[in-house]
Amino acid sequence: MAYNFLGLVNDINSRLNEVPLTSANFASATGFYNSAKDAVNSSIRTINHQQYEWPFNHVTAEETVTAGVVRYQFPTEMKTVNMDSFRLKRDNALNVESRKLQTYDYEEYVERYVDAEYNTTDTGIRGVPHIVFRTPSQEYGLYPPPNEAYTVVYEYYRLPFDLILFDDVPNIPEQFRHVIIEGAMYHAYLFRGDTENAALSLQRFDAGIKNMRSLLINRYEYLRSTMVLRSPVSASVVRLG
Repeated sequence: MAYNFLGLVNDINSRLNEVPLTSANFASATGFYNSAKDAVNSSIRTINHQQYEWPFNHVTAEETVTAGVVRYQFPTEMKTVNMDSFRLKRDNALNVESRKLQTYDYEEYVERYVDAEYNTTDTGIRGVPHIVFRTPSQEYGLYPPPNEAYTVVYEYYRLPFDLILFDDVPNIPEQFRHVIIEGAMYHAYLFRGDTENAALSLQRFDAGIKNMRSLLINRYEYLRSTMVLRSPVSASVVRLG
């Protein structure tokens, strides 16, 4: 079956000997079939909530800034953002190289540089930004105010989304399709009042999430030793007679 909303729901139907849905009747499905759709979305939500920074939710964003404008909105789908990932993108036409931006606390920015936001007449204070800060209102800001339309690059993790249309595809990689199905089967069995099989599916679901975390999250970075090794020096003893 295709890896989409319809295919996942029909995985449940197949395991419970129900008639499969089609793209034509998927949207109008009621009763158990509608419950199966909810079960798939519930499973996907649970997986996404188990870890804030699943790699499949990682996004690299680019934004072209406007000269003189300090603050910019984060995407509405953003869950967490890596402020240390902010950098300017190389632009040969603007004679600017790629460079990492220095992160400032919002309070530190307000104390030292906030007047630049209100001084809109003096274009001489504008330049190539080298500082980024995060505001309390889901925005980021740059200092000094840009003097050109530079491209800012940063990385964040997005919020999960519910599947709606029959051909919607989950953000979770297909290799973990079986994990989604086990989570959905838990809800499907509960809908039917089969608590015994629901408990078994929940165990397999939890094990599947644990395996996902082991494969995708638990990384062991290589560490390079900086210890200086010294060769042993043999001591000579000279006897003076």
